[in-house]
Amino acid sequence: MNDVYINGLGAFLPGVPVTNDDMEDCLGLVFGKPSKYRSLSLKQNRIKARHYALDKQGNPLHSSSGMAAAAIHAALKNSETALQNIDYLATSATLGDGLVPGLASHVHAALGVEEIEIANFQSVCASALMAIKSAYMQLKAGEHNCAAVSGSEFASRYFRPGNYECVEAYAKTREIPFQADFLRFTLSDGAGAAVLETKPNSRQISLKIHWIDIRSHAHRFEACMVGGVAKGDEGWRYWGGFGDPLAAAKAGALILIQDFDLMKRMLPVWVSHYLDLIDKGRIVIDEIDYVCSHYSSHGLREEIIVLLTQAGAMIDERKWFTNLYTKGNTGAASIFIMLEELYREGNLKKGDKILCHVPESGRCLNGFMLLEVA
Repeated sequence: MNDVYINGLGAFLPGVPVTNDDMEDCLGLVFGKPSKYRSLSLKQNRIKARHYALDKQGNPLHSSSGMAAAAIHAALKNSETALQNIDYLATSATLGDGLVPGLASHVHAALGVEEIEIANFQSVCASALMAIKSAYMQLKAGEHNCAAVSGSEFASRYFRPGNYECVEAYAKTREIPFQADFLRFTLSDGAGAAVLETKPNSRQISLKIHWIDIRSHAHRFEACMVGGVAKGDEGWRYWGGFGDPLAAAKAGALILIQDFDLMKRMLPVWVSHYLDLIDKGRIVIDEIDYVCSHYSSHGLREEIIVLLTQAGAMIDERKWFTNLYTKGNTGAASIFIMLEELYREGNLKKGDKILCHVPESGRCLNGFMLLEVA
């Protein structure tokens, strides 16, 4: 079995950084008035800047596939290999550009390479680790020698006023609930990518992948972060079951919402996954030099730290690396964008171990990845 290395990392963040004061200039005012939950949302997530792939009229400036391709090109530029050497492509996103075909097909076309094997992973944030593990296993088994993996998100296009103003329940009160509004001020746009190979770089450091462990707990939880469904007295109703898209939109089935009380009940489950990996010897606390944990808001970070401290398994907070506050929450792209900045800062040295953590509230999913600087 081959060793597998991340030999290049890239990021693509559209446009200029958007400050908190300018967010609604880009996203638009729902029902023509400022959000009542904007300040509360920003106080919880503490994000100061993010990027949008829209202009101020709501017109798209990019596509999810185009941003993914740009991030892959950036990763290739930062590697020692070339585009024509890629023979496997895995993409990840919460939502792609269209319903059919999968995002990977569009990214392949945007890259402009000859025939390659592709894989498309659609979930929420943890789809990034699904895609990385897919490429990792392909290379480890000797099926391929060079893979490109991307995570891309174009969340802002779902946060424009029209998506909410057509919902009948919201139109009656001319307000949207916190569980929907919070996401407008938390999620943002961008893409990240990694180039994986079976041999390390010869002129610069590589990140050796030791293992990736992903666990779903969907059997224990209801759906928490959802899009394309609406919940009624008889349970969840999928958007395609309303007869026509307009009826689905009026019922609120075409917007993103999150159940925060349910998400908080997932935190101990995510921590128990971490503790189990410690018990199995896969994580040795004293050997970890950096923690790259994708948390959607600062408030969640604080709650997780309390749980880790109570369990006696806290990794020194000074070892935690994040760019949430300056790059925003870019979902499936976040772990790539985080690693790209950590790598680019130039402080990594041979032997450093990086523990990556990507939880997902969609229906309770959690993943860890251990990297070592080679």
